[in-house]
Amino acid sequence: MSKLPEMLKYVDQIENEIVKLEQALVQIPSVNTGFMPTGNETPVCEFIKTWLEETEIDCEILEATPNRGNIIANLEGESGDIGLLFMSHTDVVPVEDEQKWTYPPFSAHLQNGRIYGRGASDCKGLLTSQLIAIKLLKKFGVRLKDTLSLVSCADEEHGGRYGFGWLAEMYPEKLKAPYAVNEGGGVPIEAAGNLTYTLGVGEKGRLQVEINITGTSAHASLPWQGENALYKLSKILERLENYEPELDTSTSFFQHLSTFAIEHKPSPDNIDEIVSELEDSDPRLASMIKALSRMTITPTMINGGIKSNSVPEQINLTCDVRTIPHQSEDYLRQELDKIISGIPGVNYDIDYMAIPNSSEFETELMVNLQKATRESLDREDIQFVPAISNGFTDSRFTRPLGVTTYGFTGTHPDDNPMLSNVHGTDESIGVKSLVSGAKIMLHLAYTMLAVEDEG
Repeated sequence: MSKLPEMLKYVDQIENEIVKLEQALVQIPSVNTGFMPTGNETPVCEFIKTWLEETEIDCEILEATPNRGNIIANLEGESGDIGLLFMSHTDVVPVEDEQKWTYPPFSAHLQNGRIYGRGASDCKGLLTSQLIAIKLLKKFGVRLKDTLSLVSCADEEHGGRYGFGWLAEMYPEKLKAPYAVNEGGGVPIEAAGNLTYTLGVGEKGRLQVEINITGTSAHASLPWQGENALYKLSKILERLENYEPELDTSTSFFQHLSTFAIEHKPSPDNIDEIVSELEDSDPRLASMIKALSRMTITPTMINGGIKSNSVPEQINLTCDVRTIPHQSEDYLRQELDKIISGIPGVNYDIDYMAIPNSSEFETELMVNLQKATRESLDREDIQFVPAISNGFTDSRFTRPLGVTTYGFTGTHPDDNPMLSNVHGTDESIGVKSLVSGAKIMLHLAYTMLAVEDEG
């Protein structure tokens, strides 16, 4: 007899415990600036290890370097092989200005059904849901045919060098699974009388471009004796602002736009018109469609000049670039060459941080995840569409290992994702999403791995 209905009801009963777990995780600052020493993820791992060992779940902490901990927790199955991998990360982005926050960023303040704090949504909310799921499977004595492995790593916010990237290189056997669930999808969209969730089957590529601008120094009182690099910068910024990228609707997401009651078949010729029509009625969907239909080149940082009374000779402009699947580095170079054309003393370097990657959509994992979502939310009108994430996640390390990896957090439909403010001021997560996420992860693991008791 299945234990699943009883377990799903139990999740509702322990809402306070779920909230306290999320708060405890957020209250451990694990800020990743990208510059060592940073991260301090090991204390988060140690907390998790203590919390799981209360239920006698085996854990280990692996460090690529001191204080950059990665935790692996296994609920052993009879086969000894991993059947499903729960993925998340423990590091969070820095807080730019604490004074702008309504509540202290590491207070994990609970207000009006939301928990506020850096990392509350990205990615300690998903971690909380997965931890609750694995602990309840153990608590209820569920036998598993294959192992459920929970892996939460350091350094996702700055490339994964000390986290999943390191594990994939040094310990690939610990990630060897047919299926994995990670962040990077699971956004609910109410449209056309149905509830549609985006399933993160892939990711755009991410590159960092350093544009180096050279002029000639001079005293600021005699600027004509020099060549001001800032004026060259202004031309580049103007061109970037006016840049019109090639439009593309070839990714699988665009084959499913009819799901959202969009009548026109999308094409490069009409995609901006579709976006424009949606901006008032569904700005979140409009933004998603816009991002997935083009490469973006976004200036993010400027560094240059040595004194307030000197004409600057050297300026560095950093740009974030997100490419769609078929676009190569050569294509980006072609576009950058157009942008800097005719401006002397300009060159650039490209750092490829993540290549575009994807998993198949029609899989056993998708079917079971959709079933888990429908039954956990008690809604039969739920459907999935494949989507490509704008940002990169640690999924880019597991997909090359042959692991079908989806981004899906199980956000509750009553919890507006726009309120999460990922990487922004007053980042938060709804308690309803923590509960629904826990139910979905529990349902998924049970359905895919449990050995049903007879009788």
